[in-house]
Amino acid sequence: MKSSLKASLLALAVCMGSAAFAATTPEAAPAVALDNGLLATMKAASAGKDVQSRYDALAPVVRQTYNLPEVAKNSVGFLWSTLPASQQQELNQLFEQFTIYSYVAQFKDYGGQSFKVLPDEKALGAKKIVETQLLPGDGGDAVELDYVMENGPAGWQITDVLLNGTISQVAVHASDFASLVSSGDASKLIEALKGKIAALQSLAASK
Repeated sequence: MKSSLKASLLALAVCMGSAAFAATTPEAAPAVALDNGLLATMKAASAGKDVQSRYDALAPVVRQTYNLPEVAKNSVGFLWSTLPASQQQELNQLFEQFTIYSYVAQFKDYGGQSFKVLPDEKALGAKKIVETQLLPGDGGDAVELDYVMENGPAGWQITDVLLNGTISQVAVHASDFASLVSSGDASKLIEALKGKIAALQSLAASK
């Protein structure tokens, strides 16, 4: 895929959020839950837990906090509606695996990191933007991560993440996927995601 390094860095960043804000609002609650899951993933990796056990523990957290079908659809873009239902279903499954394995592969060392939700939230129409910071364990500079939240049938869920307040995860995916999807056919994207997942599994298992 194009911009693979940029996408990898964003995948690393978008998982990080905010486990340290006591007065958690309904909009911010998914970010807190995700961050707690990521902390547990890092600690499990440092304790020697294998890739599959880390994946299995994080998967329900990601499914709960993200609206992954919406993210997948928006990442493919306007051609999504032209794809057959069987390909849409397969892409949803692969995109879920890709997202979780990205997190497991990148979050495999715990070094005292912490997360913070900022108290102010921004409105974007019916959406909310929850501003968070990643605080490195070594006292370095915080990284700004803004979660775009939407309220749907499953409650408030993440539908996009903005790195440094500007770089959209969905936009990066859309750029990477554009050349792999044509009207009515996403077979190239399906094969590319399978390869990416295999690479992430190997990365997650490496020391």
